[in-house]
Amino acid sequence: MTGSLSSSSSTCRNAFENRVQETKSSKSDINALILDYLTMEGYPNAAAKFSREANLQLHQDGLCVRQRQVIQNYIHGGNIQAGIEALNELDPEILDEDKALHFSLLRLQLVELIRSCNDVGDVGPALKFATEQLGPRAPTNPKFLEDLERTMALLLFPPNALEPQLAALLDPELRRSAADSVNKAILEKLSTRREAAIRHLVKLRAWAEETAREKFVSLPASLDIGLHDDDDMHEENASI
Repeated sequence: MTGSLSSSSSTCRNAFENRVQETKSSKSDINALILDYLTMEGYPNAAAKFSREANLQLHQDGLCVRQRQVIQNYIHGGNIQAGIEALNELDPEILDEDKALHFSLLRLQLVELIRSCNDVGDVGPALKFATEQLGPRAPTNPKFLEDLERTMALLLFPPNALEPQLAALLDPELRRSAADSVNKAILEKLSTRREAAIRHLVKLRAWAEETAREKFVSLPASLDIGLHDDDDMHEENASI
C-alpha cells in the first residue's frame, strides 16, 4: 500500500514537472524580472550594471532610483530626520497627502530618540519631540493615539525587560517596514507600480496553488517556489 502511494505521488510530481518545463520562462523574461526588482527596490548601481550585462533598457531614470535609495538608506540606518528631509526634497506632497505615513515616520523617529535616551539616560529630547511633533497629530486618529501611547511606554521599562509587543518597536524590522512603505509611496506618486513584479508573481503563485488545491486539482504534496538551481533539483528528485 505504501509503495502504491509512493508511486502515485511520484507520477503526479513527474507529470506536474513536465508541465512546468513546457511553460518554462525564457532567460530574457527572467532577466527583465531581475532588472525590474533591482530598479523598483532602489538598487541603482546594481540595476545599471545588470542592464548593461543583460543588454536591457533601464525602466526608470537613474537619478530617481538613487534618490529612493538614499532615502531608504537613511531610514535603514535610523536617521529618520534626514530621511524625511530627503523625501520632502524629492516631493513634499507625499507626506502632506499621506498622514499615516508621516505619522509612522515621526513615531519611528521617536523610537530612535528613545533608543538614544536609553544609552545616555536623558529622556528630555524624546519627551520634547513627542510633545511637539506627535502630540498634536495623535488625537486626529485613534490608531495614532494608540501607537503613540505604546511608543511612550518604552520610557517606562528597561530595554531588557520589555514585553514582546514593546520590544518589537526596537527591532530593525520596524525600520525596514517604514523604508518599504516610503518606497511604495514614492513609486505610487510616480504613477508606477507600488512593488516589483516578482513580488506580485509570488503572491499570484501562492493564490493559484491554494485555489488549485481547494478544487482538488492533481498536484504534488508540496511545491517549491522554484528558486533551486539544477543541481538542487536533481538532488531533490533523487530523494523522492
